[in-house]
Amino acid sequence: MSADFDMPQLVDPWMIVAFEGWNDAAEAASDVVDHLIEWWDAELVVELDPDDYYDFQVNRPIIALEDSGERSITWPTTRVWVARPVGSDRDVVIVQGLEPNMQWKRFCAELLAITESFDVQVVVTLGALLADTPHTRPVPVTGTTNDPTIQTRLDLEESQYEGPTGINGVFAQVCRHADIPTVSLWAAVPHYVAQPPNPKATLALLGYLEDVLESSLPMGDLQELAQAWERGVEELAGSDADIAAYVESLEQARDTTELPEASGDAIAREFERYLKRRSRDNDA
Repeated sequence: MSADFDMPQLVDPWMIVAFEGWNDAAEAASDVVDHLIEWWDAELVVELDPDDYYDFQVNRPIIALEDSGERSITWPTTRVWVARPVGSDRDVVIVQGLEPNMQWKRFCAELLAITESFDVQVVVTLGALLADTPHTRPVPVTGTTNDPTIQTRLDLEESQYEGPTGINGVFAQVCRHADIPTVSLWAAVPHYVAQPPNPKATLALLGYLEDVLESSLPMGDLQELAQAWERGVEELAGSDADIAAYVESLEQARDTTELPEASGDAIAREFERYLKRRSRDNDA
C-alpha cells in the first residue's frame, strides 16, 4: 500500500467493491466501478503493492508509450478511489482491481484496514456470473445482505450460499467479522455471449445499486450501449438456427417460471425505481 496518503474527510461513506476475474463474468461488475470512477471524477487515494498479491505471469503488466515519448509500465493491482457524488448525502469509496493470485488473508486484512480507516458504514460487493438466461429478457440480479435494516428496506435475505467462493465472498466475510454491514449484488450473464463487455448487465447492476445507495447514479450512454449490444446478439442468434432455437428454449423456460422478472411485479418495481430516481433528482 502507498506508504503515505492524505486521509480525506468523508461524509457517511459507503464502499463499492468489484474485482476482475472469477467474480466478473463479461466484466459486467468491474465495468460498473470503472463507469462510476469516470463519471464521478473519483480521486485515487491508495494503491496496494502488486508484488504482494499478484503473479505477473498470470496477470501481465502493460507497457505503453506516453505522449512525451517515454515508456511506462502499469502494474496489475488493486486501487482505492474516493468520490463525492453531487447531490448525494454520502461519499463513496470505490475499490477497483484484480482478484489476487496469492495471500488472500493478508490482502483482505489490508483492505479491511483501509475500510476501517475511512469509517465505511456499509460495503457493497458487485459480481457477475454465467447462467442459463436469455439475452432478450431483463438481467436477473440477486441481492443479499447481513444488515437487518437493509433487509427490510429492500426485501433481501442473508446469503445461504455454500461452495467455492471468490475474493468477493472472502472480503465480505472479513467485513462481517469486523461488524461492518455488507450487501452483495450479482448479475446473471448469458453464458453463450460471455465475452466482454455486457452493458446490459452493467446497467442492471447500476439500477440495483441505486436502490441500495438510495441515490441516483449516472447512467451515461449505457442504455444506448445495452440496446446496441442486444441488437448485435440478436443478429448473431438469427444467423445460426441452433443458437436461435436454444435462445427460444431459454425464453420459454424463463417466461414460465415465477421469477419477478417474468411478471407484472417487474414492471411495478421498475416504475417504482423510476419514481424514486425522479424524486431524488428533484430534491438534489
